[in-house]
Amino acid sequence: MTLQQWIKSPKGYVAIAMVAYLVIASMATFDIKGITHGLVAVGGAIVADVLFSLVNRKKRMLPDGALITGLIVALILSTSTSWVVVVATVILAIVSKYVLVYRKKPIFNPAAMGLLLSVLIFGAGESWWGSFGDLPVWMMVLLFAGGYAITGRVNKFPQVFSFLGTYFVLLLLMGLFHTGDAGDALRTPFINAVLFCGFFMVTDLPTSPAKTKDQLVFGILAAIVGALIYGLFGGLMYLFIGLLCANLYHFLRTRFAIFL
Repeated sequence: MTLQQWIKSPKGYVAIAMVAYLVIASMATFDIKGITHGLVAVGGAIVADVLFSLVNRKKRMLPDGALITGLIVALILSTSTSWVVVVATVILAIVSKYVLVYRKKPIFNPAAMGLLLSVLIFGAGESWWGSFGDLPVWMMVLLFAGGYAITGRVNKFPQVFSFLGTYFVLLLLMGLFHTGDAGDALRTPFINAVLFCGFFMVTDLPTSPAKTKDQLVFGILAAIVGALIYGLFGGLMYLFIGLLCANLYHFLRTRFAIFL
Protein backbone atom coordinates (compact mmCIF):
# COMPACT_ATOMS: atom_id res chain seq x y z
CA MET A 1 0.00 0.00 0.00
CA THR A 2 1.38 3.38 -1.00
CA LEU A 3 1.31 6.42 1.29
CA GLN A 4 -1.40 8.00 -0.85
CA GLN A 5 -3.55 4.86 -0.61
CA TRP A 6 -3.06 4.69 3.15
CA ILE A 7 -4.06 8.33 3.60
CA LYS A 8 -7.31 7.63 1.77
CA SER A 9 -7.99 4.48 3.82
CA PRO A 10 -10.23 4.52 6.94
CA LYS A 11 -7.22 4.16 9.24
CA GLY A 12 -5.47 6.97 7.41
CA TYR A 13 -8.48 9.25 7.93
CA VAL A 14 -8.60 8.45 11.64
CA ALA A 15 -4.86 8.89 12.17
CA ILE A 16 -4.83 12.26 10.41
CA ALA A 17 -7.79 13.47 12.48
CA MET A 18 -6.16 12.30 15.72
CA VAL A 19 -2.86 14.03 14.91
CA ALA A 20 -4.72 17.22 13.98
CA TYR A 21 -6.67 17.18 17.27
CA LEU A 22 -3.51 16.54 19.25
CA VAL A 23 -1.69 19.47 17.67
CA ILE A 24 -4.67 21.87 17.84
CA ALA A 25 -5.50 21.05 21.46
CA SER A 26 -1.85 21.31 22.51
CA MET A 27 -1.41 24.69 20.82
CA ALA A 28 -4.72 26.05 22.11
CA THR A 29 -3.90 25.11 25.71
CA PHE A 30 -0.23 26.09 25.42
CA ASP A 31 0.68 22.67 26.83
CA ILE A 32 3.53 20.88 25.09
CA LYS A 33 2.94 17.86 27.34
CA GLY A 34 0.12 16.79 25.03
CA ILE A 35 2.49 16.37 22.09
CA THR A 36 5.09 14.71 24.32
CA HIS A 37 2.54 12.21 25.58
CA GLY A 38 1.40 11.62 22.01
CA LEU A 39 4.93 10.69 20.94
CA VAL A 40 5.41 8.47 24.01
CA ALA A 41 2.06 6.70 23.56
CA VAL A 42 2.48 6.16 19.82
CA GLY A 43 6.07 4.98 20.22
CA GLY A 44 5.16 2.58 23.02
CA ALA A 45 2.18 1.20 21.12
CA ILE A 46 4.14 0.63 17.91
CA VAL A 47 7.05 -1.06 19.71
CA ALA A 48 4.66 -3.34 21.63
CA ASP A 49 2.75 -4.16 18.45
CA VAL A 50 5.90 -5.04 16.51
CA LEU A 51 7.20 -7.22 19.36
CA PHE A 52 3.91 -9.12 19.59
CA SER A 53 3.94 -9.59 15.82
CA LEU A 54 7.43 -11.09 16.01
CA VAL A 55 6.54 -13.40 18.91
CA ASN A 56 3.40 -14.59 17.11
CA ARG A 57 5.32 -14.89 13.85
CA LYS A 58 2.68 -12.72 12.27
CA LYS A 59 3.30 -11.23 8.87
CA ARG A 60 4.82 -7.79 9.33
CA MET A 61 2.35 -5.07 8.40
CA LEU A 62 2.18 -1.33 8.85
CA PRO A 63 1.35 -0.87 12.57
CA ASP A 64 -1.29 1.77 11.81
CA GLY A 65 -3.69 0.21 14.29
CA ALA A 66 -1.10 0.69 17.04
CA LEU A 67 -0.57 4.25 15.84
CA ILE A 68 -4.28 5.02 16.25
CA THR A 69 -4.45 3.26 19.63
CA GLY A 70 -1.53 5.32 20.90
CA LEU A 71 -3.07 8.57 19.67
CA ILE A 72 -6.44 7.84 21.27
CA VAL A 73 -4.80 6.98 24.59
CA ALA A 74 -2.75 10.18 24.48
CA LEU A 75 -5.79 12.32 23.67
CA ILE A 76 -7.82 10.88 26.56
CA LEU A 77 -5.32 10.52 29.40
CA SER A 78 -4.62 13.71 31.32
CA THR A 79 -1.45 15.50 30.25
CA SER A 80 -0.33 15.35 33.89
CA THR A 81 -0.23 11.55 33.72
CA SER A 82 3.20 10.00 34.27
CA TRP A 83 4.84 8.81 31.05
CA VAL A 84 5.30 5.42 32.74
CA VAL A 85 1.51 5.12 33.09
CA VAL A 86 1.05 6.28 29.49
CA VAL A 87 3.37 3.52 28.24
CA ALA A 88 1.76 0.94 30.54
CA THR A 89 -1.67 1.91 29.22
CA VAL A 90 -0.76 1.41 25.57
CA ILE A 91 0.94 -1.88 26.40
CA LEU A 92 -2.24 -3.10 28.10
CA ALA A 93 -4.17 -2.03 25.00
CA ILE A 94 -1.86 -3.90 22.63
CA VAL A 95 -1.84 -6.98 24.88
CA SER A 96 -5.65 -7.10 24.70
CA LYS A 97 -5.43 -6.78 20.92
CA TYR A 98 -3.30 -9.92 20.64
CA VAL A 99 -4.61 -12.01 23.54
CA LEU A 100 -8.38 -11.40 23.40
CA VAL A 101 -8.93 -12.36 19.77
CA TYR A 102 -11.38 -14.31 17.67
CA ARG A 103 -10.81 -15.24 14.06
CA LYS A 104 -7.63 -13.16 14.09
CA LYS A 105 -9.50 -10.01 15.11
CA PRO A 106 -9.53 -8.31 18.52
CA ILE A 107 -12.73 -8.85 20.49
CA PHE A 108 -12.53 -5.57 22.39
CA ASN A 109 -11.56 -2.09 21.31
CA PRO A 110 -7.87 -2.01 22.34
CA ALA A 111 -7.81 1.65 23.37
CA ALA A 112 -10.98 1.32 25.47
CA MET A 113 -9.66 -1.82 27.16
CA GLY A 114 -6.28 -0.28 27.88
CA LEU A 115 -7.79 2.91 29.28
CA LEU A 116 -10.27 1.06 31.48
CA LEU A 117 -7.54 -1.18 32.91
CA SER A 118 -5.33 1.86 33.42
CA VAL A 119 -7.98 3.48 35.60
CA LEU A 120 -8.55 0.31 37.60
CA ILE A 121 -4.86 -0.57 38.04
CA PHE A 122 -3.08 2.80 38.13
CA GLY A 123 -5.90 5.18 38.95
CA ALA A 124 -5.02 7.09 35.77
CA GLY A 125 -6.72 10.43 35.24
CA GLU A 126 -8.74 10.93 32.07
CA SER A 127 -9.41 14.49 30.96
CA TRP A 128 -10.30 13.85 27.28
CA TRP A 129 -8.29 16.99 26.57
CA GLY A 130 -7.87 15.97 22.92
CA SER A 131 -11.62 16.33 22.41
CA PHE A 132 -11.29 20.01 23.39
CA GLY A 133 -12.97 19.59 26.76
CA ASP A 134 -10.86 22.40 28.24
CA LEU A 135 -11.42 24.77 25.32
CA PRO A 136 -14.28 27.00 24.10
CA VAL A 137 -17.50 25.18 23.21
CA TRP A 138 -17.39 26.28 19.57
CA MET A 139 -14.36 24.03 19.03
CA MET A 140 -16.68 21.03 19.18
CA VAL A 141 -17.37 21.93 15.55
CA LEU A 142 -14.00 20.32 14.83
CA LEU A 143 -15.19 17.13 16.51
CA PHE A 144 -18.30 17.06 14.34
CA ALA A 145 -16.37 17.80 11.16
CA GLY A 146 -13.76 15.13 11.72
CA GLY A 147 -16.29 12.68 13.14
CA TYR A 148 -18.64 13.08 10.18
CA ALA A 149 -15.81 12.44 7.73
CA ILE A 150 -14.63 9.33 9.60
CA THR A 151 -18.13 7.93 10.07
CA GLY A 152 -18.89 8.29 6.39
CA ARG A 153 -15.59 6.73 5.37
CA VAL A 154 -16.20 3.60 7.46
CA ASN A 155 -19.96 3.43 6.76
CA LYS A 156 -20.97 3.58 10.42
CA PHE A 157 -23.71 6.23 10.43
CA PRO A 158 -26.38 3.83 11.81
CA GLN A 159 -24.04 2.84 14.63
CA VAL A 160 -23.03 6.38 15.57
CA PHE A 161 -26.56 7.83 15.32
CA SER A 162 -28.05 5.00 17.37
CA PHE A 163 -25.35 5.43 20.00
CA LEU A 164 -25.62 9.20 20.31
CA GLY A 165 -29.41 9.26 19.91
CA THR A 166 -30.02 6.62 22.56
CA TYR A 167 -27.53 8.21 24.93
CA PHE A 168 -29.09 11.67 24.76
CA VAL A 169 -32.64 10.33 25.05
CA LEU A 170 -31.62 8.44 28.18
CA LEU A 171 -30.01 11.58 29.59
CA LEU A 172 -33.26 13.46 28.94
CA LEU A 173 -35.22 10.81 30.82
CA MET A 174 -32.69 10.88 33.67
CA GLY A 175 -33.10 14.64 33.86
CA LEU A 176 -36.89 14.49 33.85
CA PHE A 177 -36.89 11.96 36.68
CA HIS A 178 -34.01 13.65 38.52
CA THR A 179 -31.89 10.52 38.36
CA GLY A 180 -28.12 10.86 38.22
CA ASP A 181 -26.27 14.00 37.19
CA ALA A 182 -27.80 14.34 33.73
CA GLY A 183 -27.06 18.06 33.66
CA ASP A 184 -23.34 17.53 34.17
CA ALA A 185 -23.26 14.96 31.38
CA LEU A 186 -24.26 17.69 28.92
CA ARG A 187 -21.40 19.94 29.96
CA THR A 188 -17.74 19.84 29.01
CA PRO A 189 -15.75 17.63 29.16
CA PHE A 190 -18.50 14.97 29.37
CA ILE A 191 -20.25 15.98 26.16
CA ASN A 192 -16.90 16.16 24.36
CA ALA A 193 -16.02 12.70 25.62
CA VAL A 194 -19.28 11.21 24.34
CA LEU A 195 -18.84 12.75 20.89
CA PHE A 196 -15.21 11.63 20.68
CA CYS A 197 -16.12 8.11 21.80
CA GLY A 198 -19.01 7.90 19.37
CA PHE A 199 -17.14 9.14 16.32
CA PHE A 200 -13.70 7.64 16.86
CA MET A 201 -14.04 4.60 19.14
CA VAL A 202 -17.52 3.16 18.57
CA THR A 203 -16.73 3.17 14.84
CA ASP A 204 -13.71 0.87 15.20
CA LEU A 205 -14.02 -1.54 12.26
CA PRO A 206 -12.42 -4.75 13.67
CA THR A 207 -14.52 -4.74 16.86
CA SER A 208 -17.94 -3.68 15.54
CA PRO A 209 -20.48 -5.10 13.05
CA ALA A 210 -20.91 -4.19 9.40
CA LYS A 211 -24.62 -4.86 8.81
CA THR A 212 -27.01 -1.98 9.46
CA LYS A 213 -29.28 -3.93 11.82
CA ASP A 214 -26.34 -5.11 13.92
CA GLN A 215 -24.87 -1.60 13.95
CA LEU A 216 -28.11 -0.24 15.40
CA VAL A 217 -28.15 -2.84 18.16
CA PHE A 218 -24.46 -2.27 18.86
CA GLY A 219 -24.85 1.50 19.20
CA ILE A 220 -27.98 1.24 21.34
CA LEU A 221 -26.40 -1.32 23.66
CA ALA A 222 -23.23 0.75 24.13
CA ALA A 223 -25.34 3.81 24.96
CA ILE A 224 -27.71 2.03 27.37
CA VAL A 225 -24.93 0.38 29.37
CA GLY A 226 -22.86 3.55 29.39
CA ALA A 227 -25.76 5.75 30.50
CA LEU A 228 -26.77 3.31 33.24
CA ILE A 229 -23.22 3.14 34.58
CA TYR A 230 -23.02 6.93 34.52
CA GLY A 231 -26.36 7.32 36.29
CA LEU A 232 -25.39 4.86 39.00
CA PHE A 233 -21.72 5.62 39.55
CA GLY A 234 -20.75 8.73 37.57
CA GLY A 235 -17.11 9.16 36.58
CA LEU A 236 -15.71 8.78 33.07
CA MET A 237 -15.27 5.00 32.81
CA TYR A 238 -18.89 4.54 31.76
CA LEU A 239 -18.09 5.14 28.08
CA PHE A 240 -15.43 2.44 28.05
CA ILE A 241 -17.67 -0.04 29.87
CA GLY A 242 -20.56 0.61 27.49
CA LEU A 243 -18.36 0.19 24.41
CA LEU A 244 -16.70 -2.97 25.73
CA CYS A 245 -20.11 -4.51 26.51
CA ALA A 246 -21.16 -3.79 22.94
CA ASN A 247 -17.91 -5.39 21.74
CA LEU A 248 -18.75 -8.47 23.81
CA TYR A 249 -22.24 -8.58 22.29
CA HIS A 250 -20.74 -8.43 18.79
CA PHE A 251 -18.35 -11.27 19.63
CA LEU A 252 -21.11 -13.47 21.07
CA ARG A 253 -23.40 -12.63 18.17
CA THR A 254 -20.70 -13.69 15.72
CA ARG A 255 -19.99 -16.91 17.57
CA PHE A 256 -23.68 -17.77 17.84
CA ALA A 257 -24.29 -17.15 14.15
CA ILE A 258 -21.68 -19.75 13.24
CA PHE A 259 -23.71 -22.48 14.88
CA LEU A 260 -27.03 -21.55 13.26
